[in-house]
Order: sequence, then structure tokens, then C-alpha cells
Amino acid sequence: MNWIDNSIDSHARLLALRSARSEAISSNIANSATPGYQARDVDIGREFSSYLNQSGPNIQKTQPGHMEISGAGSFDLMYRIPQKVSENGNTVEPETELSAFTENAIHYQAGLQFLSSKINGLRLALKGE
Repeated sequence: MNWIDNSIDSHARLLALRSARSEAISSNIANSATPGYQARDVDIGREFSSYLNQSGPNIQKTQPGHMEISGAGSFDLMYRIPQKVSENGNTVEPETELSAFTENAIHYQAGLQFLSSKINGLRLALKGE
């Protein structure tokens, strides 16, 4: 990895985690009336901490033309522990999901703005300004 990748890689990973969480929450909301559906979520703190502590994938390149592996698409979905379970076994709590979705969207937007300013700073540094 070069120095540019090192400076923005963790921010990109965090945005990917936020995106995965948005998908999980959206799925929960869409299935709020599905009997037996179990609400899922991504534990961003645990996933990001695991990412920061990893020493890299155990896969080695066997040919010079092989691409690097980042592991950006693997996230563990966990089941939410509900406050109440509906009569049909569904564990989705719409108020909780909407709150989590809004909070995640705010964090995602802030992350995009931070990453954008980081890239602009790198661009200025490369231009020598």
C-alpha cells in the first residue's frame, strides 16, 4: 500500500461499514411485517476495531499480475436483541430501526465530509500549495 492509500484507507473502510449497516437496517424496516423475521445489524465498533487490529489477509500473491486483497466486503451481521417480540415472532422494532437508520445516516454523511476534506488536503499537498 502506498502513502495515499494509508492516509484514507481507514476512512473508506468506515464508510463501507456504515453503508453495510444502512443496508441491514433497511432490510429490517422492509421486513417489519414478515412473520418470524429476525432483525439484524452491523456492530461498527467491533468490525472497525477488528479491521484496525488485523495484520492483513493470509493470502499470498502467486503471480505478479494478481491484485491486492483488501477484504472490504466482509462484515458480520449480528442479530439484534429486541425489547419485545411480536406475536408472529418478528423482532423488528420500527422506532428503534428508524432511530438507528437516522443516526447511521448522520455518521455516514459526516464521514463523507471528513474523507472529502482529507482528499482535498492530499490534492493540495500533491500540487504543492
